Amino acid sequence: MTESAPPPMMEPINLFDFEKLAEQAMAPAEFDYVAGAATDELTLRRTRSAYEHIALRPRILAGNASADLSTTVLGQRIEVPFMLAPSGGHKRAHPDGELATARAAERMGTVMGLTANSSVPLEDVAAETGGPKWFQTYFYRDRELTLEMVKRAEAAGFGAVILTLDAHWPSKRERNIRNKYKRRARVNYTAEHEAQAEANARSMFDSGQASRGLNDPAASWADIEWLKTATDLPLVAKGIMTSEDAALCAEHGVDGLIVSNHGARNLDTTLATIEVLPEVAAAAGERVEVYLDGGIRRGTDVVKAIALGAKGVFFGRPIFWGLSYGGSDGLVRLMEILRDEVESTMMLTGRGTIDSIDASLVAPMPALA
Repeated sequence: MTESAPPPMMEPINLFDFEKLAEQAMAPAEFDYVAGAATDELTLRRTRSAYEHIALRPRILAGNASADLSTTVLGQRIEVPFMLAPSGGHKRAHPDGELATARAAERMGTVMGLTANSSVPLEDVAAETGGPKWFQTYFYRDRELTLEMVKRAEAAGFGAVILTLDAHWPSKRERNIRNKYKRRARVNYTAEHEAQAEANARSMFDSGQASRGLNDPAASWADIEWLKTATDLPLVAKGIMTSEDAALCAEHGVDGLIVSNHGARNLDTTLATIEVLPEVAAAAGERVEVYLDGGIRRGTDVVKAIALGAKGVFFGRPIFWGLSYGGSDGLVRLMEILRDEVESTMMLTGRGTIDSIDASLVAPMPALA
């Protein structure tokens, strides 16, 4: 008796399909690392509901023969209103890691955010393509390390520095603890840095968290002022969730901010980013470009975020899903699907350009009886 052939791989037609395929393709502990969030994962689960409770108000006879999805971020034209969020260790999804991500971003004409916790040296990723790239780092306890990372990014040709500001203390990620997850090699740090991180580790909470032992919990707005004097690169503050902090970003000369709760991976029971976006955008005013990450899975999500005040959006977890499906080609395919959904949403709501998307496009979704 011959064994039956395995079922053919599903052809993904949306980002949720990519996620299902990634769960089959990735090592279970690695998939859990990407998928998981803090403690009870309440914020993670309710984020989709937040998008679903925003209704679209389509207009007709708008006279648009096509939609232009291009926009500008920090003066740089990109072809789609979504970008790739800095996220650690892309080799957990594909052997080419961040090199494949850089190729995909260039093919789609958008920004790649590269984290200091990458699995490929930042200089190698910068040299891989000519596409726009922003480098993400932290305020480390050792300010010389902060400056060193920024100067390396400058020398390699990155166009901006993203400062992650909500990762200054270990979070409790219970999937990692149950899996006894061990962090992957970090190629942008020296052995001395690794030893410092281990020395500052805090029990089970540090499971798999790449740089918490190096990050400075005492960092303050004065450090923004210091870094502005040390680099000419635009500074983008990541982790903003309140109008108060958005106003301080404007006050301290930050060029851009990302409304982010770290993918719900650090602090549970926060609001979803799409819920706080309007207050953050209002407080940031015209001085600071506002972006959003968190829960982007559909083209309608992208359009809703822009309508509520975002210049563009980032996504993180879907990067791993696309890479696990087929490296650079898989990630491009995922982004093409998202692009086509954004285009369809724009055309069916009567908005032919990104600039024409405004708050009149959305309304609270009434609850069903």
